[in-house]
Amino acid sequence: MNAYDIIIKPVLSEKSYDGIAAKKYAFKVMKSATKTQIKQAVETVFGVQVAKVNTVRVRGKKKRLGRNEGTTSSYKKAYVTLTADSKAIEFFESLS
Repeated sequence: MNAYDIIIKPVLSEKSYDGIAAKKYAFKVMKSATKTQIKQAVETVFGVQVAKVNTVRVRGKKKRLGRNEGTTSSYKKAYVTLTADSKAIEFFESLS
């Protein structure tokens, strides 16, 4: 399993924008990834030092389109906090 396979995409929401100043970032990750794997993947992909990782399992929401009902897919979200002496992730710095 590759580090680029574990991190699917960054989560860009109001809550994630508030954490950028405190070096807290949100990512959509593989469902089977552990906290240790997520930490190693972020450190190798972005070249930063990770202090801690918190994960959340997000359940799919029910959606309707006319008569048809379905659900969106569920996924795992990781909140990554960097150490105080670590550099910030450049991708998020351009957004704030």
